[in-house]
Amino acid sequence: MTEQDFASIEELNEAMRREFPADAGVGAIVPGEGPISAIIAFVGEQPGDAEDREGRPFVGPAGRLLDRALAEAKIDRRKCYMTNAVKQFHFVERGKRRIHRKPSTGEVVHQRWWLWREIDLVQPSVIVALGATAGLALAERSVAVMRERGPMAFGNRRGFLTVHPSYLLRIPDSEAKHAAFKAFVEDLRQARAIGSS
Repeated sequence: MTEQDFASIEELNEAMRREFPADAGVGAIVPGEGPISAIIAFVGEQPGDAEDREGRPFVGPAGRLLDRALAEAKIDRRKCYMTNAVKQFHFVERGKRRIHRKPSTGEVVHQRWWLWREIDLVQPSVIVALGATAGLALAERSVAVMRERGPMAFGNRRGFLTVHPSYLLRIPDSEAKHAAFKAFVEDLRQARAIGSS
């Protein structure tokens, strides 16, 4: 993609819709949402099935868990910017179900330029990478979430690496899940403090 300036998020989103049309196994663009100059921008992996159907980020099960964690961390979602490293739901059809397929490194790299244009327009104080795919997009290298979890520079921007809320949903043991949720809330509090400093 050649260098291009976008006057607004709306202009950027329209250009992305042209650049990345829906296809077999790939949903439509789900744009980011939230205020420009948000203190915190949250970047996830990609939209899920619910997000693809509704056209909004973080509205499925992982999004609802994120909302709970944000509330506990005293962060107002309406004042945050929510987006994904890859803007399309990648899936495999199994009968009537669409099963999540993790985007490839190539797909993440291909959409990275667009993510940075989006961040340039939003100008958040801190960027929170939710999971390894977001970390790969923002740090521009593979990250080990559990080992590197915490404050992290993304280019010349302040950032924070933590788990994706879908990771918490997959923990089978209720006690372990509760502890992991509390740790996630503490990460969000730290990220809020970084963004406010």
